[in-house]
Amino acid sequence: MAVTLSSDVLSRYARFTLYNSPFAAHDRGCAVDLYPGETAGPDPEDGDPVDAPSPVAGDVLETRTVTAPSKPYAAEEDHLILVGTGERVARLLHVDPAVSAGDRVAVGDSLGRLVRAGFFAPWVANHVHLGFRKHNANHYRAAGSLPLELDPALDLAALEWDGTGTVVAADETYAVLDSPTHPAPGDRFAGVAASDEVGDPAGVLDGGLPHYDCGGLLRSHGTPSAAHVLGERVGAVDGRDVTWSEVTVLANGDPVTGIALAFGRDRAGVKLVGESVDLPAGTDVIVTVETGR
Repeated sequence: MAVTLSSDVLSRYARFTLYNSPFAAHDRGCAVDLYPGETAGPDPEDGDPVDAPSPVAGDVLETRTVTAPSKPYAAEEDHLILVGTGERVARLLHVDPAVSAGDRVAVGDSLGRLVRAGFFAPWVANHVHLGFRKHNANHYRAAGSLPLELDPALDLAALEWDGTGTVVAADETYAVLDSPTHPAPGDRFAGVAASDEVGDPAGVLDGGLPHYDCGGLLRSHGTPSAAHVLGERVGAVDGRDVTWSEVTVLANGDPVTGIALAFGRDRAGVKLVGESVDLPAGTDVIVTVETGR
């Protein structure tokens, strides 16, 4: 049985994504990464938000510390918080817990401090990972969470994008463009639109294109069999899942690892990512997609 993500809860965060992750927990959109609001900090894209507001209400069942992959930019340990929410158990990751078993939390309460874990790619900002299991399920293995659905009341805008933009935030592993433009910052979520086989609207894309195996097409129109971006077929659609095609993303003619697609409440600019992205702030960029490269 799928779990519906409340629009009221999602609206407490600046961004969210169900598919933009390489890990099995996100297969078929069975987990969501929630990015808190922007604050000042070392990450020029998102700042470095410290507090981790809880997306669930319930009783803390357990906290657990695990060894994370060794990365020069990340902490050596990550953490798991299990919260009983009635019929289900919520699994929350990437938070150094300030709560303990037996504590009761409400939505918005601080769970602790966000952790930059070695599970993150270098271009990924701090966030809270959330998934749900049944009480009798294995709560520790990565895969096995229940499917997630968006609240029908969530206002999600599909934004057409022509591949152009100017870099407004940059680091050696990413560049954020100022387009597509968010239609109503702070009032609704928005993401990059995809078209179907004949160029009609298909839905809103989620995921790492094409650097993670699978993406998502949310709020789809009809039953498209393929998703197109910038005039190119970028993936095969099965329900809301998208298996990316063999494509290369180029910025001003140079290949980058891909596009990080998520849903933003305050802004909607495209994020280009890679191990070495040489696109300083102020650079005008033309993004293209090539197939079969």
